[in-house]
Amino acid sequence: MTTLPRTPAFDLTGKRALVTGASSGIGLGCAVALAEAGAHVVCAARRGDVLAEVSEAMTAEGWSCEAMALDIADQSALSAALKAQGAFDVVVNAAGMARHAPALEATPEDFDAVMNVNVRAAYFLSAGTAQMMIAAGKPGSIIHISSQMGHVGGIDRTVYCTSKHAVEGMVKAMAVEWGKAGIRINTICPTFVRTALTQPTFDNPERLAWIMEKIKLPRVAEVQDIMGAALFLASDASAMMTGTAMMVDGGWTAD
Repeated sequence: MTTLPRTPAFDLTGKRALVTGASSGIGLGCAVALAEAGAHVVCAARRGDVLAEVSEAMTAEGWSCEAMALDIADQSALSAALKAQGAFDVVVNAAGMARHAPALEATPEDFDAVMNVNVRAAYFLSAGTAQMMIAAGKPGSIIHISSQMGHVGGIDRTVYCTSKHAVEGMVKAMAVEWGKAGIRINTICPTFVRTALTQPTFDNPERLAWIMEKIKLPRVAEVQDIMGAALFLASDASAMMTGTAMMVDGGWTAD
């Protein structure tokens, strides 16, 4: 008799997940995706008032979640929060910053602000959560919301591209070090996603024309397009994936 294989489970029941940048946009979408799949989700972001509303709305859906006001760029606060929470099974880092300007006009203050959130905070969030996983003797999945701009260049985005290219390299090195402990770390690289923060870009006819020329599909991305990718990388369905980038870019990087 032929023994048929079974698709690995996307179910996250019994798992604890941390999602940063969870108060809106992609981070909120990822929090919902993991909660829908059964995980208990700790929603972290700087805006405590908005987080409270998010937590209330998610709980009303019957999902398990809690709010945690946290600026991940504050190293001492991050360290204290991770120690208080203990080991997570899944971490999704959707916190990020962008200050767009031509390369010749970017200031040291712009550079430092973006690097502090997109690279430094991402590094120590990864290291801190991995350390807790290793201490608990449990495997885990760490996911960073990177960008297609971690693989290509873009108009007025030199500082942002620099930060996201750094994240891609960071993830590869961490995957090499932590693989034997069963800790996977990957990135999701979206194209332009329609959110409140990106709407001004879409409202610029010149920028919109550039975006639609580069995306091979006939639309920009929506938050829902990232949710499935996050669930996949969080679950056993991606158990053999680490140190890699999942492109959700509508074909932007295909040529």
